[in-house]
Amino acid sequence: MRRMLPVMMLFMLFGLTACETMAPKPEVLPAGVQLNAKYYTQVTMQYEKGKYRTSNYRRGALLAVNTEVELLGFTRKSITVKLIKQNKELLIENVIKHTGEDPYQAFAKLFAKQPLNLRKFTSAERKKITQAKAAKGMSKDAVLVAIGYPPITRTPTLESDDWTYWSNRFNTFIVYFENGKVSRIKD
Repeated sequence: MRRMLPVMMLFMLFGLTACETMAPKPEVLPAGVQLNAKYYTQVTMQYEKGKYRTSNYRRGALLAVNTEVELLGFTRKSITVKLIKQNKELLIENVIKHTGEDPYQAFAKLFAKQPLNLRKFTSAERKKITQAKAAKGMSKDAVLVAIGYPPITRTPTLESDDWTYWSNRFNTFIVYFENGKVSRIKD
């Protein structure tokens, strides 16, 4: 019996791990969200080694706004999508302390059934959006599309006139707004 205990514990651990990665049943998904359906990114994202963290570090490969993805699944901490054109999976790790949201809420901010209409932005804003950069004169909406959502740990509300982002795990930059437009950016 003593010899069997470690083996039984190992099987239990594998069983719990398998439960974590299983896709939810369709009836527990939010209304309108379907597995294996096509969605479009609503913000630019930067990812490394097949993973995007909702902490929103501004480094790695660029995933442009309106990129087509297929929703593959959810866990209680992540979202998995397939980048359709690249035919590769992307894990979106939802860091709750930085978003204040569960994966379903994060999904609703990052993806939609329709491409984002970029014509509502000026040509200068559209150029910066394609470059994944914020710049003086951009609206708050344009900054969100260009560089995504700032972590709530330093920017608890988007009503604030300064949004703090991370360049990487150790460095931040701040986007300052006046009258809803970027007035300056401090590295």
